[in-house]
Amino acid sequence: MIAALLAAAALASDPFPHAAASYLVAVDGEVVWERDADMPRLPASLTKLMTALVLVEGPWDAGAAVKVDAKAAAATGSRAGLKAGETLAAGDLLTAMLVASANDACWALAGDPSFVAKMNARAKEIGLVATTFANPCGHDDPKQRSSARDLYVIAQLAMSHTEIASRVVLVEATIRTEKGRKITLKTGNHLLGRCEGAYGVKSGYTPGAGKCLVGAARRGPHDVVIVLLDADDRWWTAAGLVEAAFDEATHRPR
Repeated sequence: MIAALLAAAALASDPFPHAAASYLVAVDGEVVWERDADMPRLPASLTKLMTALVLVEGPWDAGAAVKVDAKAAAATGSRAGLKAGETLAAGDLLTAMLVASANDACWALAGDPSFVAKMNARAKEIGLVATTFANPCGHDDPKQRSSARDLYVIAQLAMSHTEIASRVVLVEATIRTEKGRKITLKTGNHLLGRCEGAYGVKSGYTPGAGKCLVGAARRGPHDVVIVLLDADDRWWTAAGLVEAAFDEATHRPR
């Protein structure tokens, strides 16, 4: 699979037509391959990268106590298993949201009705033309849209914050409620620990969006970021794209 992707990369400007409905590959900050990268699509839980960005841009206090309300506790999809009435530190909720893509943690942090307006304002401020949000967690909605290129921009901004970068690299994490209940979280990003140099960023899935991923890896002086939206074979494709991108990096003229 990887060998075939490497061979194809030399033959076409869009060498991976079957990688995903939309994709983008950047090497050392430069987009080298893409397909329908500006097409608005459902972003699934990749939405949480913007949620996290708006949260940490502040005012942000990782130690602030946040009480889980009934709406957050009843969240569907990926969950940390939070219970209504429990209190956790905001930083622990952010960990749950980014490591395990926990929707209950996401709603606990960003469930205020005004929060989505902040997300859309930030998207407009940084010039994201294909992005609008209807909820902070990535649930399918006709008004929830982003593109591979916009998500690449969001991921780059998000990863410039240590509060985010230090969490998305974790394969496993443990958080605790105020009363000491321990919750163990496992990443949904299967590049971590399996793909050399992988350090993030976020996976996502909904029935409407399909399998999505923003992946990042660093080897020596080179950095690779990939975005896949609606990929049939997300993990093999992602691994192949990463290898092809590093091969491209080592053969590019300096």
